[in-house]
Amino acid sequence: MTSIDLNADLGEGFGRWRLTDDERLLSAVTSANVACGFHAGDAVTMRRVCDLAAERGVTIGAQVSYRDLAGFGRRAMDVPSEELAAEVAYQIGALEVFARAAGARVAYVKPHGALYNRAVHDEEQAAAVIDGVLLASPSLPVLGLPGSRLLALAAKAGLPTVTEAFADRAYTDEGTLVPRGREGAVVSDPEAVVQRSVELARSGEVTAHSGARIVVRARSLCLHGDTPGAVELAHRVRTRLAEAGVTVAAFA
Repeated sequence: MTSIDLNADLGEGFGRWRLTDDERLLSAVTSANVACGFHAGDAVTMRRVCDLAAERGVTIGAQVSYRDLAGFGRRAMDVPSEELAAEVAYQIGALEVFARAAGARVAYVKPHGALYNRAVHDEEQAAAVIDGVLLASPSLPVLGLPGSRLLALAAKAGLPTVTEAFADRAYTDEGTLVPRGREGAVVSDPEAVVQRSVELARSGEVTAHSGARIVVRARSLCLHGDTPGAVELAHRVRTRLAEAGVTVAAFA
């Protein structure tokens, strides 16, 4: 039977400001990418999301990023490798405290935003991320784009790797994500997102921005928690996957 994980970015608030509806999203997803304070999130938010995720049996992952609260982690940055590795480890360690307090653990790592996209091609930055993961734990799975330098270096370092796909993002013919600044980079039609989710889970294929069919083999499917109607969309995706005979289950 076909099985896939559903992950979403959670805890993306700061202080009194909240972006994601964490409690309702946690009733739909199986893995939670929790912001660790560098692009969003703070200590209180991290603790709250970990408590909620543990209560619902949702797997907790550390969503690490560049230190960029003002730009939500989506601005290009050049961070020295040693500094980036230390900051990745720092973010994982901070979240681990709250995950353990909730009776759970940090079960995987996923870069966010500009760091995620940079680590697809940039050997040096990808290596720094992996060095940071290894500082925090020698066995944490790394979630990322199929064919990325990040996953290649993670595998080389002996870390488990998990491929993911995006139902609400447009793809290039090479299997990378269309940059957010380009028209059509984000798929906004809910029914299209639902259909793409089922396609990705069932066949491992999706229609690229050019109209070409491309292969995107993934064990996890990402739904962005900051998109309008994210909660309702996540529930629709999960329902349609079940109707299509796809089991939704965490990978870790």
